[in-house]
Amino acid sequence: MEQGSKFLNVGLLLLATLLVAKLVSALIIPRSNKRLPPAVKGWPLFGGLFRFLRGPVDLLREEYPKLGSVFTLKLLSKNITFFIGPEVSAHFFKAPESDLSQQEVYQFNVPTFGPGVVFDVDYSIRQEQFRFFTESLRVTKLKGYVDQMVFETQDYFSKWGDSGEVDLKYELEHLIILTASRCLLGEEVRNKLFDDVSALFHDLDNGMLPISVIYPYLPIPAHHRRDKARKKLAAIFASIIASRRQSGKTQNDMLQCFMDSKYKDGRPTTEAEVTGLLIAALFAGQHTSSITSTWTGAYLLCNKKYMSQVLDEQKNLMKKHGDKVDHDILSDMEVLYRCIKEALRLHPPLVMLLRSSHTDFSVTTKDGKEYDIPKGHIVATSPAFANRLPHVYKDPDTYDPDRFAPGRDEDKAAGAFSYISFGGGRHGCLGEPFAYLQIKAIWSHLLRNFELELISPFPEIDWNAMVVGVKGKVMVRYKRRQIPVD
Repeated sequence: MEQGSKFLNVGLLLLATLLVAKLVSALIIPRSNKRLPPAVKGWPLFGGLFRFLRGPVDLLREEYPKLGSVFTLKLLSKNITFFIGPEVSAHFFKAPESDLSQQEVYQFNVPTFGPGVVFDVDYSIRQEQFRFFTESLRVTKLKGYVDQMVFETQDYFSKWGDSGEVDLKYELEHLIILTASRCLLGEEVRNKLFDDVSALFHDLDNGMLPISVIYPYLPIPAHHRRDKARKKLAAIFASIIASRRQSGKTQNDMLQCFMDSKYKDGRPTTEAEVTGLLIAALFAGQHTSSITSTWTGAYLLCNKKYMSQVLDEQKNLMKKHGDKVDHDILSDMEVLYRCIKEALRLHPPLVMLLRSSHTDFSVTTKDGKEYDIPKGHIVATSPAFANRLPHVYKDPDTYDPDRFAPGRDEDKAAGAFSYISFGGGRHGCLGEPFAYLQIKAIWSHLLRNFELELISPFPEIDWNAMVVGVKGKVMVRYKRRQIPVD
C-alpha cells in the first residue's frame, strides 16, 4: 500500500513538473506571430502523402471547400502550400526568381534535358536560353513553320482511304511528332533519321516516371534506357550540327535558331546546349499538343452546335481564300481557337505548377484572410482545378467555347490568371502561339476534308500519366468529302 502511494506521489510530481515546464515555456519563449494557412489533416510523419499519390486533383476537390483558396499539405518533410484561384495567384506567377524559384522543384528534368540547360543552370543563363526560344518563335519564324505544318498535315491524311475507322489519339500523336520533327529538329531528322530519333525520344519519354520526380537518378531499367537514349541523341545532333556548319547550309527550323544563338557575352551555343534545348522544346510541346488536339476533336464530335460553327467558319474562309492555308488565315480562325482553348481549359495536360519559396511572404484571399507563407515551402497551383472554379466560370464542367467570345470573356472578367492552362506571368509558356497554330492546321484540314463520327465512348482522363492525357483509344469513323466542306 505504501509502495503504491509512493508511485502515485511520484507520478503526480512528474505531471506537475511537466505542467509547470509547459507554462514557463509559454511565458518565456515568444510565440510565432505568423498567420499560417490551414493545414490538411494527415498521418504522423507521412502527412497527406498517400492521398496526394492517389490524385492531387481529388485532394483539392475535397479540401478547397473546407480550407479555402490557401492551404498547406505536409508530404513527409516537405510542406506544399496551394494557391487556388486568380485572387491569390498573382504572387505565384509574378514573383521574381529570387523569391519563388522553378529550379529546385524541376530538377528531375535534368537527366532528360541534359547538363548545362534550363534547370541545370542559374537563372541569368536560363533567361538567356529562354530568349533563344523566344527568338525561334517570332512571327517571321512561325510563318515558315506553318507552311511545314500544313505540308505534313496534308501528306499524312492523304494516306487515309476514302472511308475507314481509326484511333484518333494514335493518329494525332504520330502526326504531331512528324510536324515537330520538321519544324524543330530539322529536315535531316525528318527525312533520314525520323524512325531512329523517334525511338530514342520514346525511351527518353518512358524514363520520366512519377518516381523520377523524387529520385531522378534511381538505378532502374527505365532510367538506364533514358540515359542511353540521351547519349545517342547527343551524338546524332552533334553530327548534324557539324555537317551544317561545315557546308554553310542553313534551314528554317528551331535547330538552326539554336545553332545561331549567342549569349550576351558573345559566346555561341555549344552542341550539348543545342541538343538539350531541342529536347526541352520537343518535350514541352509534343505531348501537350497531341493531347489537346485529341480533346478538341472529341468535344467537337459530340457537340453539333460547335461543330456547325467551326464548319461555317471554314466555309467562309474558303470562300475568301480558296484552299490556301497560311499563318494569317489560321490566325483568323477565331471560332476554332475558342474550341481549342475550351478543351484546354477543361483538360490542361499539366495538373500542377510548382515553385520553391526563398523568402517569407503574405497572401490575402478573396475573403480578406491574410496568411504568411514561410520560406522553404513549396508553393503550388493547379490549372486542372483552378480552371473549373464556379466563381470564375459559369457551369465550369460544361464545354462552352462561347465563354471566351467577345462580350463574355469569362477568363478576363475575374481578373488576371483566371485561365492558366499555359501558366502565366514570368514563366508563361513560350510555345503557346506555336501550339495553337499546329492544332488549327490539323483540325482545319480534317474539318474541310472529312466527315467524322466518334464511335467509341467519350474518352476518360488518364490521371496516371506524368502529362495528363486521354485514356484508351478514341475511335472515329471517317469519310472523305468528295467536295471539301460543301
